[in-house]
Amino acid sequence: QVQLVESGGGLVQVGGSLRLACAPSDRTFNSARMGWFRQAPGKEREFVAAIDWSSGSTRYADSVKGRFTISRDNAKNTMYLQMNTLKPEDTAVYSCAAQRPRRPDYDYWGQGTQVTVSS
Repeated sequence: QVQLVESGGGLVQVGGSLRLACAPSDRTFNSARMGWFRQAPGKEREFVAAIDWSSGSTRYADSVKGRFTISRDNAKNTMYLQMNTLKPEDTAVYSCAAQRPRRPDYDYWGQGTQVTVSS
């Protein structure tokens, strides 16, 4: 089955930046929408950002507005999350998700990549 693969996680200091990427293992994989979610220890998974693949329309969680930017590269079939002005509260495992056409919700998930913001 098609896999979503995240990259770009790591350790960064408060106020620093990091860019995450997500791409399917199969270039023929088609998504209507892709997004990023995160989960910190002891907390529920939360929505971070999403992008409509065809239109490029985006939405963000209030906690990351003005700091994070989601984008996509259609030619590479890759999604990115540029994270700036990082805070300790951003520390979490970040997961990529995809919603296939004609599906009601996200149904493909990556394994996740760790982002740690040092205070």
